[in-house]
Amino acid sequence: MAFQRRRHHYLQRFRLMLPLISAVAGALLFLFALLSILAPSPVVTDHIHHRRNNSPINVHTDGDAIGKPAFRVPSGGGKMDRDVWTSRNSEHFYGCSNSSSKFQKAQVITKPDRYLLIATSGGLNQQRTGIVDAVVAARILNATLVVPKLDQRSFWKDSSNFSEIFDVDWFISYLSKDVKVIKQLPPRKGGKMLSAHSMRVPRKCNERCYINRILPVLLKKHAVQLNKFDYRLANKLTTEYQKMRCRVNYHALRFTNLIHAMGEKLVHRMRMRSKHYIALHLRFESDMLAFSGCYYGGGEKEQKELGAIRRRWKTLRKSNPDKARRQGRCPLTPEEVGLMLRALGYGSDVHIYVASGEVYGGEETLAPLKALFPNFHSKETLATKEELEPFSTFSSRMAALDFIVCDESDVFVTNNNGNMAKILAGRRRYFGHKPTIRPNAKKLYRLFLGRSNLTWEVFASGVRIFQKGFIGEPKELRPGRGGFHENPSTCICEDSMAKMDKHSGLRKIGKDYATKKNVPNDDLDVDDESEEPDMDDDEDPNDLVERSMSNETISDYENPNFEEPELDEFPSD
Repeated sequence: MAFQRRRHHYLQRFRLMLPLISAVAGALLFLFALLSILAPSPVVTDHIHHRRNNSPINVHTDGDAIGKPAFRVPSGGGKMDRDVWTSRNSEHFYGCSNSSSKFQKAQVITKPDRYLLIATSGGLNQQRTGIVDAVVAARILNATLVVPKLDQRSFWKDSSNFSEIFDVDWFISYLSKDVKVIKQLPPRKGGKMLSAHSMRVPRKCNERCYINRILPVLLKKHAVQLNKFDYRLANKLTTEYQKMRCRVNYHALRFTNLIHAMGEKLVHRMRMRSKHYIALHLRFESDMLAFSGCYYGGGEKEQKELGAIRRRWKTLRKSNPDKARRQGRCPLTPEEVGLMLRALGYGSDVHIYVASGEVYGGEETLAPLKALFPNFHSKETLATKEELEPFSTFSSRMAALDFIVCDESDVFVTNNNGNMAKILAGRRRYFGHKPTIRPNAKKLYRLFLGRSNLTWEVFASGVRIFQKGFIGEPKELRPGRGGFHENPSTCICEDSMAKMDKHSGLRKIGKDYATKKNVPNDDLDVDDESEEPDMDDDEDPNDLVERSMSNETISDYENPNFEEPELDEFPSD
């Protein structure tokens, strides 16, 4: 009986306390909800938070903020766990683009009365991709290639022809075993010039596509000109054709003596100033910013100016700057590029060559970058007006000078993933994996956004983590990933014996890999694209634009599509 009374008493007390417990629990839930709303979004990964907890935080006190981390940028690059001027293990990799013994000579396979002409499109580097692919297309068709026509009407409005940019005699001579190349169409019997039939080829056109679409016309007309020829050949081809692409791009295409000599003079003047230098393709001109649809805090003036330029591309949708920034489609500001480089270990004493047109915002925009890197150079500061006079009114020739200085730099930094960035990235992989840095803008943007709440140590640690896989080291990109001009994996071999000697016993090596002295760094790279790709006229230009502007991480290349949007005056070079 006494037990039942005590039990009843406890139940009564519990019922009385239940509203109090509910009120406390409700208050705690409300507090947690409020904290989740007010708390800032994470700016770095768990790895960075871990490092932050183990790093000393320099706290400075002032009247406004007590205990706020001090973001003080050091003048030096700090101690790195790597040589910032070289790529790890690059000595074990080299370009290998020779054809096999089964690859027949041009004299054997070239058919009479088959002539292929192409008209390129875009700026210098976009046209370069077209020239490379045209040689392979001529080989597929067993045709004679007429020296390509350069684009003289697009955004860059450069009147130069092929022989004023490239060494045409070397081009013809070097490729003589692969494809027969002539300077112009031969006359017909009776002295009349042969006229070419003009047509278009779809993008991503593979070998079967050329055989089915172009060859029947070529057999009937004898001479065919393919217009707007850029990215008109499939990214994936058989090994022999991929190696042929490399022979054209890295060996047959040489600049004229005039351009080459001036470019080497600029390189020499950079070397006179410093043993090492960085070349930066800044690409922060108004046309690129307008096309990207990004916003950089310039208020109504910026929106009005860039909006007027953006309206040139009538097929572009209204931009969403915040979304573009989150997705990594916005070029970094000059200041952000400078902060990234400092975090990667490059101090204020480093010399930087900037390949750029007129930067949006002028000197005011460049000031933070110049403050971080005072040794700031360009064509215009290294050469006199008189020296640049033969080039200054020709955009492609000026771009060729930048190309040479960037190609020969110790470190190349690109601020967008356009044609020049891709071509140079592939070239630098082929010729020894020289460091090539592309900002992982998709991940870095949060760091830049929240840097005022971070110490320099935490910020720099985050940059180094996010840039792994974006600095041009061997095997950053898996074979077959990305565009071939950016990742020519078929043409890069590994000196496996040297690597085995250095890392003996560290890992099991497959039988095929171990028994060959030089092993291509590639999977079987056969064409798996559809025989009859859709004509690009039917594609949504906005979808193409969105893909082309993306600055994704390497791991995001699960379904790569590197076709450039077919928009007039696309500012990607």
